[in-house]
Amino acid sequence: MSRKYFGTDGIRGRANGVITADLALRVGQATGLVFRRGEHRHRVVIGKDTRLSGYMIETAMVAGFTSVGFDVLLLGPMPTPAVAMLTRSMRADLGVMISASHNPYDDNGIKLFGPDGYKLSDDDEREIEQMIDADLTKKFAKSAALGRAKRIEGVHDRYIEFAKRTLPRNMSLDGLRVVVDCANGAAYKVVPEALWELGAEVIPVGVDPDGLNINHECGSTSPEALRAKVREMRADVGIALDGDADRVVMVDEQGHLVDGDQLLAVIAESWQEDGRLSKPGIVATVMTNLGLERHLAGLGLSLVRTAVGDRYVLEQMREQGYNVGGEPSGHIILSDYATTGDGFVAALQVLAVLKKLDQPLSKVCHRFDPLPQVTKNVRYKSAGGRPTEHAKVLGAIADAEQRLNGHGRLIVRPSGTEPVIRVTGEGDDPDLIEEVVDEIAAAITEVSAG
Repeated sequence: MSRKYFGTDGIRGRANGVITADLALRVGQATGLVFRRGEHRHRVVIGKDTRLSGYMIETAMVAGFTSVGFDVLLLGPMPTPAVAMLTRSMRADLGVMISASHNPYDDNGIKLFGPDGYKLSDDDEREIEQMIDADLTKKFAKSAALGRAKRIEGVHDRYIEFAKRTLPRNMSLDGLRVVVDCANGAAYKVVPEALWELGAEVIPVGVDPDGLNINHECGSTSPEALRAKVREMRADVGIALDGDADRVVMVDEQGHLVDGDQLLAVIAESWQEDGRLSKPGIVATVMTNLGLERHLAGLGLSLVRTAVGDRYVLEQMREQGYNVGGEPSGHIILSDYATTGDGFVAALQVLAVLKKLDQPLSKVCHRFDPLPQVTKNVRYKSAGGRPTEHAKVLGAIADAEQRLNGHGRLIVRPSGTEPVIRVTGEGDDPDLIEEVVDEIAAAITEVSAG
């Protein structure tokens, strides 16, 4: 069944275009009714990032939830993983994060968490979808049973203490000069404070949100400013989060970028040495570099691949019992600590290795040489059907695979959040990879134009 509202990561779209106050109200009502189980007083926690549209969506969702009898606890700007953690620790029936993650400010989204802190199942999302467009008037709470809403204090401290406890006991970051880029997003308060409490010298950037500058030329998707700042300040390490802090990339002391694949390698190797891996391997996606897979194989570790999206990584981790997983984008899930990706906790694991080995980040985080990988994003008209199903595109893909002849990988996939086809090639021959990717991208462009 194709879904009208939910994508790969909740509901996402243009604020006040797709994500309107009316939709937010109905999502609150529908979700509340689906999770109204039992006679107890139900509660939902709602966090958000720093987008201007967050005020509108938050207010509408409060109206939706209270109208079906839910009490609402408002957290204000908080990282997505903090919302998931607080949903569990505060015994809420639901958690909501209002964010479009790494997207620009004019998008927004609604991520939903069940009482266990995990994102909702496909079945739950389908049930909510059916109710969003239904007439729910007869299911509203009676006047005396309406919910209450209040902002709660102290939640920043709870997340900071949680994050600090993921480090080995008595470990200090004393002596480390850290530049941290919070993308003018949800982590702008908690992460610099947590790093300072752990003993680091902290140079914060991207901590002046104005509602419009989230992810703008900053954060994990635009790390150039961070790279420059690390070199300027002669820092030991740079940390770049995205707008809702569920992703991280790092920068070494030379200003070189360290992506999620290298971070996964560091964490997997460290956890293997400490006997902390629940199984001898990790979970990653089809986009994960083949170099990581080869490196892990040399350590006796497997790499299980899934479709792109943290929900698929997490599903595989839960089904097969792995406790480390992630994506090249830096969406890293450490299920010993969190039910979703947590960029800050992942960064802390890498900093722990840095302190333990007493080596520069450039050495700690160069575990393998990535294979050449080329990705082209091809925009298409969403009303014109799926270009990847067209005979011309299928033919170009078949020709490319024949030319690669087993010496590389090819991934052609639609984005889950926008009308874009991502064409990725990877292999030992960079010129061949570039050629086959260009040919497939040209075929998609030609089909879309027609």
